Amino acid sequence: MAGLSKFMSLSPELYDYLVAHGNNRDPLLQELSRETAKLGPISVMEIASEQGTFMGILTAAIGARSAVEVGTFTGYSSLCVARALPSNGELLCCDVNQEWTAIAKRYWEKAGVAHKITLKIGPALETLRALPERNSFDIAFIDADKTNYRDYYEEILKRLRQNGLILLDNVLWSGAVLDQNDQSEDTKAIRAINDFVSHDDRVEAVMLPIADGLTIARKR
Repeated sequence: MAGLSKFMSLSPELYDYLVAHGNNRDPLLQELSRETAKLGPISVMEIASEQGTFMGILTAAIGARSAVEVGTFTGYSSLCVARALPSNGELLCCDVNQEWTAIAKRYWEKAGVAHKITLKIGPALETLRALPERNSFDIAFIDADKTNYRDYYEEILKRLRQNGLILLDNVLWSGAVLDQNDQSEDTKAIRAINDFVSHDDRVEAVMLPIADGLTIARKR
């Protein structure tokens, strides 16, 4: 058919249509987003609603029982994942900020999923490296300091079961990955992890244009 394309740029109106036609209008998540917005510009670190729904669907679809998250912020992504885990499922959350995660903890309680979640405050690499190197995780989400993405990826991959998933956020970095004038450490780190994962024979990976870019890597 004339005019069809495999690629489409999303206008603000088309994005609103996309969001409106997803089943992601959860009152508690909306309440959390409103509270997070009060933090000011830093609230941009909250993941998009459609991304949270997608992560919950993935978690349930693979039958995940054990999950890990690096970078929790105010808890939107962890809430989506924890809800999708079974009643005896476990989610390990790693973050360095007690103020932001205090908000997350309140919403975990409101959602009735606090019993599934263990929060570790401190450098995530220390938390991960203290874990046994066995295939204990089914799904992982990395959304923290960009310069450590490669190290987070490696430590989690050691502890991920076969066919388990690693999700990496912000892999398009607001388009800066293509801007050669941008040589900031964060941008270079995102480019480096993108190049690395795309050539890593240990995984099968796809980069998706969800929110600020989301890579999904399946451990072979």
